[in-house]
Amino acid sequence: MPVFTHFRPPPRTADDTPGLRALRTRLTRRRDAWRARRPTAARVLRRTVTVLAAALVLGALLLPNTLAALQPNRFARIPVEAVVGAVLLLCLPRVARLVAAALFGAGLGALTVLNVLDMGFTEYLGRGFNVVLDWGLLDDAQSYVADSMGGAVAAWAAVGAVALVVLLPLLTALAAVRLGELLAAHRERAARGALMAATVWMTCVALGVQTFGVPVATRSASAALEAQAHRVVDTLRDEAAFEKEAEADRFGATPGEELVPDLRGKDVIFAFIESYGRSAVEDPVMAPGVGRVLDARTKALAGAGFRARSGWLTSATYGGSSWLGHSTFLSGLWVDNQQRYRTVTAGDHLTLTKAFEKTGDWDTVGVMPGVQKAWPEAEWYGLDKVYDAFGMGYEGPKFSWSTMPDQYALEAFQRLEHGRKRDRPLMAEIILTSSHQPWAPIPRMVGWDELGDGSVFDAVAREGEKPSEVIADGTRSRQEYGKSVQYSVTSLTEWLERYGTDDTVLVFLGDHQPIARVSGDGASRDVPVSIVARDPKVLDAIDDWNWTEGLKPAPDAPVWRMSSFRDRFLTAYGSVPHPSGG
Repeated sequence: MPVFTHFRPPPRTADDTPGLRALRTRLTRRRDAWRARRPTAARVLRRTVTVLAAALVLGALLLPNTLAALQPNRFARIPVEAVVGAVLLLCLPRVARLVAAALFGAGLGALTVLNVLDMGFTEYLGRGFNVVLDWGLLDDAQSYVADSMGGAVAAWAAVGAVALVVLLPLLTALAAVRLGELLAAHRERAARGALMAATVWMTCVALGVQTFGVPVATRSASAALEAQAHRVVDTLRDEAAFEKEAEADRFGATPGEELVPDLRGKDVIFAFIESYGRSAVEDPVMAPGVGRVLDARTKALAGAGFRARSGWLTSATYGGSSWLGHSTFLSGLWVDNQQRYRTVTAGDHLTLTKAFEKTGDWDTVGVMPGVQKAWPEAEWYGLDKVYDAFGMGYEGPKFSWSTMPDQYALEAFQRLEHGRKRDRPLMAEIILTSSHQPWAPIPRMVGWDELGDGSVFDAVAREGEKPSEVIADGTRSRQEYGKSVQYSVTSLTEWLERYGTDDTVLVFLGDHQPIARVSGDGASRDVPVSIVARDPKVLDAIDDWNWTEGLKPAPDAPVWRMSSFRDRFLTAYGSVPHPSGG
């Protein structure tokens, strides 16, 4: 019997469709015709595109990940990745070469985006970008730009960021493909060039050859990729380890009656001053003005019967992410990234503020002028009531990011809570925001009886500096930052002088240092912390801390990790440890 073989032709791909083939043919003919008519222009254009492609790829390979390292000498080097990539592309057949070049270029573009993010995060937060944790912070960054520079600037910044993320990998992929095809077209000369480049690279490594103060041979792109990979691995490992750490709590099972018994009957206030860092007290530009204010306010408080002791705490964050500093200080855990923050706030680890709620002897409130949306963390902090940006009756202007001047927020706290008659003492957490970057415009003190609904600040805001004129100038940023700290410290201590009683205990500190452009490259993460009270027993309880008398800590005053404060404070005021978990 005859055997019938059924033959089915292979499926037609998109490129095989007659319409696309015809279009490609027409475009090719037009290109060839243009080249024939204008050979010189075509040759110049071709070479220009090739040079730009090479510059883009080499620039991406050599781009550092910090602004401080962004110097011309960084681009006068030989990247080993270029040598290895050229050798690999020369060894591959055409289809594999195209795919490898496109993948290499796209990956290089993605790495470049991460390097740019590293620059921004290092400049503002003192650390690199974390691809696992930090995407959510980009939304906060846009909100900050909108508050500081206006909605239009924020919108254009967002468009630019999206364009960078989308277009850069595409452009580097196209550039790598073009260079790969150029290598293949001149295979013999390219092979000799790659061999020479490899020899020079290895020689420079062996001899430690440098030009303009940096090594000629580099593997910076590979090192950046390794650093990102290690950061991801370390983050995933840290998540599991921190969950176990957060379960253990030295005071987690302490009954309410055994928590802070020595502060019974006191109004205890924990106040954070935004970006109030050690640089404000010691930097030669900011320190003279801030120092004069601290000395003057120490003297004024002494005249009202208050004494103070001050020391240093090393913050878990730097330049921003204030909530990490707040949670570290109050939880006794080192909360230095967003994953740790989510972990600890989802649990029941005892915060310093919640310890007062747990006793049942204090009313607990939060004054949060920077909170402009739902804030579920209030329960974890043990706050019965929270006054956010919309809950204090403020009708005046915003001061850049800060929704209201510190003086108004403190007067509202006095009107709404501290000045009311009550059956129980008060524990309050207050976040003061007038010293938040970009430090323009800055409020100024007005008469406490003139505050009203805040409209008095309309003229103050109009007369103040413009953020765009300050934020790009390092010297002016430092000057204005110092003025903002002076204002915040004055507001808080004048409030205490005016409204404090024999039973008022004020603990205030900075949450972190300001950004590197203000605090300086290599600045510590230390912030001042002070305890102020009239009752001598309050300060006698911390005699063994060896803190400095007054509001200005001495340079050699003790420096503790911020996470150690909770347990030291609870112990100093009579709390009895009853460990839980772990």
